[in-house]
Amino acid sequence: MTMFHFLNCAILTFAPHAVYYSATPLSEYDTLGTSIKAALVYLGTTLVKLVCLATFLKESESDSFDPYQELLKALIGFIDVAGLYFALTQLTHRNISQNHKFQAVGLGWAFADSVLHRLAPLWVGARGLEFTWDYILQGVEANANLVLSISLAALGSLIWLRKNKPKALVPIIYACAAIVATMPSITSYLRRGLGWHFPKVVSFELFTSLVMAFISCQLFAACQRPSN
Repeated sequence: MTMFHFLNCAILTFAPHAVYYSATPLSEYDTLGTSIKAALVYLGTTLVKLVCLATFLKESESDSFDPYQELLKALIGFIDVAGLYFALTQLTHRNISQNHKFQAVGLGWAFADSVLHRLAPLWVGARGLEFTWDYILQGVEANANLVLSISLAALGSLIWLRKNKPKALVPIIYACAAIVATMPSITSYLRRGLGWHFPKVVSFELFTSLVMAFISCQLFAACQRPSN
């Protein structure tokens, strides 16, 4: 029963990445190399973030919300944006379109995040004797993070790779990118500042990811249209 629970949680956490890759044109254009490169960039970016967090943040004695600490975390979190910029603009890719490039990068980014932050807790906790919904919710959270990562990659590709954007859409693109990039700080405030429980936070992340995916899709489609 414990191994069955672990397998269910692992499938919920990691299988959507494989399904997305195989169910979209990414598999037809052989973009796996791009996703692997993006995953490696994520690992390097995370290492830089950990060094910065250990250097500039002091260890909190309580679990209460500290605005100064959270602001510093948010600023350090923008290192992810720099890493995403590098993955989208500086890595050598196969001859794939911008549409497939941002999806491959976002997919690799999200998969590396899930492996790094959720595999060990799943292996240790989901095999426990006592059933808990926490690891199922972590799987749902991983799916929300997948959508948010691809949305951020789409917005990043519009910012850095699309030159002929409609000027009226530029502020909206930057605002949406800022919201997605600061989601970890937003959810931290909901947990610590407002005292939201984990299921409610995950529901918020899932809802926000779907909204941002819809907006990103509309923005990307609008920027693809030929300008008059």
